[in-house]
Amino acid sequence: MSATRETAAPRFVPMTEHELQQVLDIENANYEFPWSRNIFLDCIKVGYRCVALQLDGVVAAYAVMSVAANEAHLLNLCVAPEYQGRGYGRVMLEHMLDAARRLHAGTCFLEVRRSNRKAIRLYHAAGFNQIGIRKDYYPAVQGREDAVTYAIELRA
Repeated sequence: MSATRETAAPRFVPMTEHELQQVLDIENANYEFPWSRNIFLDCIKVGYRCVALQLDGVVAAYAVMSVAANEAHLLNLCVAPEYQGRGYGRVMLEHMLDAARRLHAGTCFLEVRRSNRKAIRLYHAAGFNQIGIRKDYYPAVQGREDAVTYAIELRA
């Protein structure tokens, strides 16, 4: 028998105020310009798809996506630093794309900081294609940073 403890299978739960403090801790650990509590609450309130990936009751990743007019927009996807590099970003992304398909979205769009190489690799591996650049989209320590826009056609 191994001395290491096996982690339970990922469990996807709707993000509520109960998960929000863990989500905010992850958001603040990952970003210099994190979303605020009120942004997350607004996303929950308007009915965006807000999902937390839990491992043994602990939030390891989360995502926020809007779906309307047959389009999905992945607004935020983040993995806790201690769970990065283990495939949970891919699992979370696949879960959200499956949800978009179930909601009859034909395309999923997203923006990502040009400097976020890990996320860009994840999106390329999932089949996203670059469709543009949004100049000076994100705040940065020294001014602004461009966003790279991506899209993927969703198949049933």
